[in-house]
Amino acid sequence: MDTSVLFCGVKFSNPTVLASGILGVTASSLINVARHGAGGVTTKSVWYKEHAGHRNPVIVVGDHYMLNAVGLPDAGIEKTRVELPKLLKESPSPVIVSIVERSIADFEKIAEEVAKLKPPLIEVNISCPNVDDEFGKPFSCSTVEAGKVTRAVKKRVGKIPIIVKLSPNVTNIVEIARSVAHNGADAICAINTLGPGLMIDIEMRASVLSNGVGGISGPAIKPLAVRCVYDIHRATGLPIIGTGGVTTGRDAVEMMMAGATLVGVGTAVHYRGIDVFKKIIQEIEDWCKKNNVKMVKNLVGILDSRSMKNVKLVS
Repeated sequence: MDTSVLFCGVKFSNPTVLASGILGVTASSLINVARHGAGGVTTKSVWYKEHAGHRNPVIVVGDHYMLNAVGLPDAGIEKTRVELPKLLKESPSPVIVSIVERSIADFEKIAEEVAKLKPPLIEVNISCPNVDDEFGKPFSCSTVEAGKVTRAVKKRVGKIPIIVKLSPNVTNIVEIARSVAHNGADAICAINTLGPGLMIDIEMRASVLSNGVGGISGPAIKPLAVRCVYDIHRATGLPIIGTGGVTTGRDAVEMMMAGATLVGVGTAVHYRGIDVFKKIIQEIEDWCKKNNVKMVKNLVGILDSRSMKNVKLVS
């Protein structure tokens, strides 16, 4: 069967995409993920200047969730200029370069520098909940600011499609999605981690993470992610990378039915190993064969609207 999908004019051999910040930051590590079956790979979020992130411990894992406060560490654009050309040349799957910054002016700078390296797609991370204390609330918390960042980045990247990554930690994700769509977003990634959340070591009477709190990912947040994808798809019609709790092929099918063209995979790597991409694709194929679906792309947005006739968009 045909597992390929077209996303913003870029062909992916299958709909699975490594989420940003998972499985290393070097070109070699991301190429390795692509060779293990990922339809696409997303880089760690790139800053214009080096950013230290948070000190260890930064990750704790439960049975159904992961809590992380990595804090977006990155060596800056100079390191990206070294690693990205190799990644773009050798990766068997399309590369999405994630960028992050603390101000619109800095977003403009990093977008322009990354665009010079000519990646097929750029993800604009405006939604990390782990750096609130450093930089205030993420841009994704405001329809106005989210729109301003989107418009500013779009002007700097030429014809490269931009994907704006949104946060679930808002009451109006649909309105924010509409704002970035209106201001030039070519696609949306939904959702970033939920939270932040807190885990306490009850013997030590202290938080487990050095940062105190961290973003929540993993299977526990999947229903929220699916709902956000469904709402954003209905509201904007833009291509979506559906991310949040996808662990199996059935999860991926569910996310695509809600409206996602691509499916982000992150925490599932911990639960099922680096071959999780191959496993998910095999499970998608098995489901499709059983249900007489010839092309994976035909799953996108086919949730039976009759079952949702009394459901309003969350806004």
